[in-house]
Formats: sequence, C-alpha cells, structure tokens
Amino acid sequence: MGPGSAPWSIDKEKKEKNKEKKVELVYHPAHYGGGDYPYEAIKVIEAWDLGFCLGNTVKYIARAGKKDETLQELEKALWYLQREIQKLKSYAKKDTKTS
Repeated sequence: MGPGSAPWSIDKEKKEKNKEKKVELVYHPAHYGGGDYPYEAIKVIEAWDLGFCLGNTVKYIARAGKKDETLQELEKALWYLQREIQKLKSYAKKDTKTS
C-alpha cells in the first residue's frame, strides 16, 4: 500500500480479482472446456439428456487429467458408470418378477 492510498482500495482490488477468478471456476471452468467450447461437459450432458450418473461419468471422463489426477478422475467415472449399471440391473430384475 503506497502513501496516501486508502486501505480499502486494495481490498476492493483483491475482491474484484477474486470475483473474476470465481466466475471462471463456477460458470465455465477451463477443466470442462470453457464457455466457448462446443463440447463443454454440461452442454453434452444436457444435449444427450443423460441424467445424474451418466452425466457424471461423462463429466469425469471429459475432465480427466485437467483438474485432478487422471486415474482419480477415471475411477470416479467408473464408479458412476457402475452405479448406473447396477440401477439398470435392479430395474430389469423387478420387471422380470412382475411379468
């Protein structure tokens, strides 16, 4: 802080920079492709009407190696995919019992 500058002006500058960073992290983060990218994860998930588990599967595959460790991201994708498979299997069992 220089002489004669108001202490709150630095706080205001910090808040503005943090606000800009937060927008990038919240709305169209780079690890999902960013807002201008036509295959941003959320756009694909919504266009294909994937639902929660399959949507998360796509999300974690799309960002593999861009946010967290690649192996961790792929394991998360696999977990959601296996959960969706188990759900479909349980529905199939219920259908065969009621038929």
